[in-house]
Amino acid sequence: MGLLVAIPVLIVLALFAVSNRQPVTVGFWPTDLALVVPLAGAVLAVAAVAFLVGAFIVWMTELRVRRRARRAEARVEVLEEEVRALRARLPRTLPPPA
Repeated sequence: MGLLVAIPVLIVLALFAVSNRQPVTVGFWPTDLALVVPLAGAVLAVAAVAFLVGAFIVWMTELRVRRRARRAEARVEVLEEEVRALRARLPRTLPPPA
């Protein structure tokens, strides 16, 4: 399934890169540094950086969720052990609940 998405995306990216080879000057404010790169390279670099920043933000958000899930799982284990201990203490003569 991943290849069904990846191959068309790669084809579109390759066509974009081939179609946009015009040089553009990219300046890095506040310095005087400027690079001349193909337009496709500049656009794809910005897209890659934006993707990485977004992925980092999602990853940081999920860290908190995963931490809460681990704590909840640990609490469930403690409570299940407590239930087992309480059931073991119940008298064996009582009929099971209906």
